[in-house]
This record gives sequence, structure tokens and C-alpha cells, in this order.
Amino acid sequence: MKEIIKVTRRQFVKIAGYTVGAALYSWNFAKFTYAAVKDNIATRQESVYVQDTKMKVRKSQDSPAVKKIYKDFLHEPCGHMSHHLLHTHYVDRSARVKQLKAKGLKLKV
Repeated sequence: MKEIIKVTRRQFVKIAGYTVGAALYSWNFAKFTYAAVKDNIATRQESVYVQDTKMKVRKSQDSPAVKKIYKDFLHEPCGHMSHHLLHTHYVDRSARVKQLKAKGLKLKV
């Protein structure tokens, strides 16, 4: 059998030691990074909840501005006007994009 790399036993042990050390170092780094991110998320969530409890109006449907818009303009929730203005509809444009690409147009998406 042909040897691809010629390594002595001592070199093999040294390389294996470096490999294990790098793996352990990267595992600890990932573990500590994950813990730091998790702590930051927990702190952010707590501050959002604290600010939320201090708000006078905690639900969007109780907001005076929203009530006024529905009273003066939209008339009722889930009505024709609110549905027309506030809801979106999906339009599949992939066929048109394929046509443009076939013509040689380069799109930046």
C-alpha cells in the first residue's frame, strides 16, 4: 500500500493532541458564547416586559387612535373597508422573473 503522508508516531501524537485541544477550545468558546447570548436575550425580554407593564394602553384595540380610525373611517373590524385597506394578497410573479432571466436580464434580489 502506498503511503500518502509520512508521519512518525511522535508527530502523530503531537497532531492528535493539537486536534483535541482545538476541538475542546472551540467547544468551550461556543458554550460561553451561547451563554452570553442567552443572558442578553433574557435581559432584553425582561426589560420589554417591564416597559410593557408601565404602558397605559397595553392592547392595540384599546388605543384611542385605533378606535378613532375605526369610528371615523374603517367603520368596523373585519369590514369591507378595513379588509380592502389593511389586508394583503399574494401575487405569484415567479413566471415573469423567469421570463426576464431567460431574456438575459440580471436581477439583483
